[in-house]
Amino acid sequence: MTAATKTNLPAKTYHDDLAIVRQELDKCMKCGNCMAVCPVYGVDKVESSVTRSKIAVADAVLTGDLELDDPQVYQMIFNCLVCKSCMTNCPTKVNFDRIILALRAALVRKNGLPWLKKMIFSTLKHPKLFDAGMKIGAAMQGIAFRSNKNQKSISPRSPFAYVGGGFGFDSERQMPELTITPLRERVPEVVTAKKPVLKVSFFTGDSLNYFYPEAGQDLIDVLTANNIEVHIPREQSCCGVPVLVHGDIDTVRTLAKNNIDVIEKTGCDYLITGCGSCGGAWTHDYVEILASDPVYGPKATFWAERTYDISTFLTKVITFRKPEGVLDSVVTYHDSCHLKKSMKVFAEPREIIKSIPGVTFKEMSAPDTCCGSGGSYVVSHYETASSIGRKKAEDIDKTGADTVSVGCPACMMQLLDNVNRFGKAQKTSHYISLLAESYRREKASAK
Repeated sequence: MTAATKTNLPAKTYHDDLAIVRQELDKCMKCGNCMAVCPVYGVDKVESSVTRSKIAVADAVLTGDLELDDPQVYQMIFNCLVCKSCMTNCPTKVNFDRIILALRAALVRKNGLPWLKKMIFSTLKHPKLFDAGMKIGAAMQGIAFRSNKNQKSISPRSPFAYVGGGFGFDSERQMPELTITPLRERVPEVVTAKKPVLKVSFFTGDSLNYFYPEAGQDLIDVLTANNIEVHIPREQSCCGVPVLVHGDIDTVRTLAKNNIDVIEKTGCDYLITGCGSCGGAWTHDYVEILASDPVYGPKATFWAERTYDISTFLTKVITFRKPEGVLDSVVTYHDSCHLKKSMKVFAEPREIIKSIPGVTFKEMSAPDTCCGSGGSYVVSHYETASSIGRKKAEDIDKTGADTVSVGCPACMMQLLDNVNRFGKAQKTSHYISLLAESYRREKASAK
């Protein structure tokens, strides 16, 4: 009897065997409700972009009528943001994310990863090597990028802009600057509070660590202001979502196990995230990826039940201290796909924003439509991603807001670019930074 049998765990997951998604395929009625919400179809109006078409392709692959690595099949499989919008509008509750991820994993099993992806993803399994690479990139980014002081961002220089134009890296592209000193090097591994009532681990992810360390520091400051002791283990690595969506399951499992081991060592009560993708990895993806592992399967479930987005932790686990510092700002909020559709978090950030004195909150007409980022999708399908982003920028403009807040660093990157290209150059901010600023102003006024 195998260990998996003893613990009633499945021998394989859908990441290992495409046939396992058959039950998901059979749920699809081909009704087309997915057409109404698919951001890709909303731009290109091509049937092959729609979820039901991709489900039909998956069925044909399973029956042997189509080859998985057929160029047209390959194009369809990767022309998807995995935003889960279709799942929210599906009357039969098809878990399409399982289907698309199973297809991509099957493709990698059949043909392996392209050499560039293989090289990049392999470094993630070696955190020190990856960290060194990011620091080298930060030190040398001035060669390829110029600074935009007013926007606190960077844009490609010529001739790099000319070479990278096809991937959206033209001279108008706005991107956050890579930091020379990552967040996890700026703070101690344990940040104490005056009268700690709980201790939590903070999973920084890569974006808050390397691109938005100030937002990461804001999260820490907010927690300590609410008497929470914060542990930030330096050995944590990438959450794995960027490689999961490309079908590299072996790397994701390695990253997941490492992260679980690292967080367990802290002995903390909860795990806190400030990124919808990272939070979704802990609450959803790790459980499914490690479902067949007799050791890490139960551990993944344990931590999934103790992982919270910072907004949910502040409003549901504890009662955060209402801020008193005034922010004279009109703010709107963008629901990132993974935060709302994976973690089911949407009311909590709004509660925090509305609690800040001086803030006028304005809701977008469609706050939960995808911004078009999709991680690397914005690079591989820039024109489509940009068209999706333009719609979001126009929706933001209509609110009259001067600040667009969000709970996902990848969305912050996409919005930064699109509000500057197509909008009114609104400030982009993590919602937790607004709360942190209010606390700072409150403290300053008390002196």
